[in-house]
Amino acid sequence: MNQLSDPRPVDAHSVMYITKRPDIIMMEGKGSWLVDQNGKRYLDFLQGWAVNCLGHCNPGIISALHVQSQKLINPSPAFYNEPMIRLSDLLTSHSCFNKVFFANSGAEANEGAIKLARKWGQIHKGGAYEIITFDHSFHGRTLATMSASGKPGWDTLFAPQVPGFPKADLNDIESVKRCITDKTVAVMLEPVQGEGGVIPADDAFMKALRQLTKERNLLLIVDEVQAGFGRTGKLFAYQHFGIEPDIMTLGKGIGGGVPLAALLCTDAVACFVPGDQGGTYNGNALMTAVGISVIEQLMAPGFLDSVIEKGRLLQSELLKLCSEFGLQGERGKGLLRALMLGRDIGASLVELAREHEPQGLLINSPKPDLLRFMPALNVTEEEILTMCTTLRVLLKKLS
Repeated sequence: MNQLSDPRPVDAHSVMYITKRPDIIMMEGKGSWLVDQNGKRYLDFLQGWAVNCLGHCNPGIISALHVQSQKLINPSPAFYNEPMIRLSDLLTSHSCFNKVFFANSGAEANEGAIKLARKWGQIHKGGAYEIITFDHSFHGRTLATMSASGKPGWDTLFAPQVPGFPKADLNDIESVKRCITDKTVAVMLEPVQGEGGVIPADDAFMKALRQLTKERNLLLIVDEVQAGFGRTGKLFAYQHFGIEPDIMTLGKGIGGGVPLAALLCTDAVACFVPGDQGGTYNGNALMTAVGISVIEQLMAPGFLDSVIEKGRLLQSELLKLCSEFGLQGERGKGLLRALMLGRDIGASLVELAREHEPQGLLINSPKPDLLRFMPALNVTEEEILTMCTTLRVLLKKLS
């Protein structure tokens, strides 16, 4: 990675303003590290919001892109391609599902899940269409997935909403029961609410929810866009609970940094007919070849066990910080974790971490009193300790 001697000014006037960005340009990345236009290095515990599950510029992903790009990129979704079929087989052989539809983003996969559930409701439940979702949930930025989300303020942001998404409370089975009507077709949830503050679903709640949905002839949809693909220490987060959902969505980690997502379902739910679903880039050979590389690396002997071990190390180090600074605790699964700060200093910590010298640290504060950590799944123990050491220094500054 090159060290640049003179700072380069940032002129991004042509880039549409959608979020506040610091005055830096990321130029290179390798593993858990990024380098900006001035040569400064950053330890990245964001990884594109859990997208780069194998870190920046993973050799296996680079090889898959190189080899496949010289053979076939996109023959159109009107035809099968070999990587599409192979990745579908890998996903179904490692899960409880039978059918796969590939998409380009988690929001698109969730939009497909909503359409599939409603189509199933038309066929099997007299046109039932409502999908119970949860407060503080996040399912994407399309109009339908924003309506499905329980993010505060989103109910008026692009009003009117898409109807049909009553909200229950995570880990409260009675609140789910109160939402069920003759219009209900499904329940949709994240096994770990990411944007909501890294809130895991309880084991007892997930089992009760699966039982309830079966009793009421409702579909169970798990949105594993953030929690799936090894993030929690199992290939899929639902596998922690000993249940089998009807539909699952994947995104972020499935592509390891490239645009790839998936909608999976059982044979009993696969009711789309020609014309119901599609997409110009969906299932293209280049992106699905990357997905093959990612899943093969995750399923290598010992890899997921190492995610669990490193998750325990991160948990242990965060609990030490809680004891030292009187913080409120930590929570999460695997390498999707949060630190509860007890006061609204999250944004200050994010800025101080990025500006830290000689090396910056990239962390996230989805809520003012909380930090979220989403490192690469192959992050090293040394990098976890470095992150926590840096965070300790920053917390002292704000004490």
